[in-house]
Amino acid sequence: MSQDRDDDVDTRGARDSEAAAVPTGKAGRADTAVAGRVRTDADKPEDTRTARANPVKYLKQVVEELRKVIWPTRNQMVTYTIVVFLFLIFMTALVSGVDFGAGKLVELVFDR
Repeated sequence: MSQDRDDDVDTRGARDSEAAAVPTGKAGRADTAVAGRVRTDADKPEDTRTARANPVKYLKQVVEELRKVIWPTRNQMVTYTIVVFLFLIFMTALVSGVDFGAGKLVELVFDR
């Protein structure tokens, strides 16, 4: 293949992707092109636009979402805590064992 063939490559795809790339908006985030125009904050649903302007409404929405959470029971929390502690003990023992073994190996190799 010659160098001339590489120059003849169709670049329409590259131009299309460049056209889709829209400069960054005021807030430092990239806006997206929608149907030939740039999407702005005005295109967002009302509740997401006003969350910044109304912190009380935002906190009420947070509380509503937290009420939907299925919280673990006391027995589940005790079980999960025990599992985590056992895992930590196991991993600590494993890392300590590998560290001790590697240290002994280095001593053997370098005849300290």
